[in-house]
Amino acid sequence: MTTAIVTGASRGLGLALTRALAGHGWTVVVDARDAAALREATAAIGNVVAIPGDVTDPAHRRALVDAAGHDLALLVNNASVLGPSPQPPLADYPLHTLHHVYEVNVLAPLALAQLALPALRRNKGRILNITSDAAVEPYPGWGGYGSSKAALNHLTRILDAEEPDVAAIAVDPGDMQTQMHQEAFPGEDISDRPLPEAAVPTVLAHLHEEVSAA
Repeated sequence: MTTAIVTGASRGLGLALTRALAGHGWTVVVDARDAAALREATAAIGNVVAIPGDVTDPAHRRALVDAAGHDLALLVNNASVLGPSPQPPLADYPLHTLHHVYEVNVLAPLALAQLALPALRRNKGRILNITSDAAVEPYPGWGGYGSSKAALNHLTRILDAEEPDVAAIAVDPGDMQTQMHQEAFPGEDISDRPLPEAAVPTVLAHLHEEVSAA
């Protein structure tokens, strides 16, 4: 049975992708920092292995890859952090916070990819790194998060160029009704944004046609 890893799967797009992949017969290894929330969110989904933890923790990353085993064919680096809310301009951005944003949004996805690559090469798998239009548009106040996603985008392109047997793809799912999006716009009504489930076909379109949710 084909296996995927999806990080940040206790809510939002990560949870929606987990449901879709499991529904197409994948075994899905998932994580989130909140153990109780992860268990509750995935309890009713079959073919899910839930491993709570933080993607910045090397031992946790190893546990995810070990749980996926030799059948790992897909890594979805979905877990990320926004940074301060409301987001400050770069002139006032706390550098220790920016360091954490980069650790979660750039370094952890690469570190997880490094561990996953032996299996992904063998299975001609894929790495889907979830990105944002803030990576390419200079939105005021989005310097921390946006620049981290810009780094992730370029890292993804280089991985794709360096790994002939693995497709590495950065996927922008667009605006969604998620907790992170609400934190980006504190006090605003974001109910006009689509639910994360609406973005699943866009993301899974980068997989083989037979597992696409479109």
